[in-house]
Amino acid sequence: MPIWLKRVRATLGMGVLWAVGGIGVGGLIELLDNVLPGGLAMASKVDMWPQTLAIPGFIGGVIFAVVLMIAARRQRFDELSLPTFAAMGAVAGLALGAIAMAIGAPVMFLGIMTVAGTAAATGSLLLARGPGAYLRKRFGRRDHTRLEP
Repeated sequence: MPIWLKRVRATLGMGVLWAVGGIGVGGLIELLDNVLPGGLAMASKVDMWPQTLAIPGFIGGVIFAVVLMIAARRQRFDELSLPTFAAMGAVAGLALGAIAMAIGAPVMFLGIMTVAGTAAATGSLLLARGPGAYLRKRFGRRDHTRLEP
């Protein structure tokens, strides 16, 4: 498979991953709004939160994949630190917020997208590494198969 096709596949995959995250957050907002009507101030303004958050999630994921390809071209995921990955997510969120502001979104959207991009990038790296990678790095690898006297 040519390298450009692998990059297109990876970019679309990151977009889908972020869109699924947007669907999850939107579903939670929708659930809370249905269980506690009026409990969330702005939740009743939009009726279909999962779809509403999936679209910017996909676009943000694609932007993040491009930022990742530019900034960390020669590195693998296991070589990148969590703060570096989060910073790249913040850049992607900032870019998405700037695009939305150019279309007519309020300035507050810029900050929301920056925080959301940071959270989504952090979640993407933790998901890619798997839950055991963080625990091994944090607590060290312990071999429990050997019995010591």
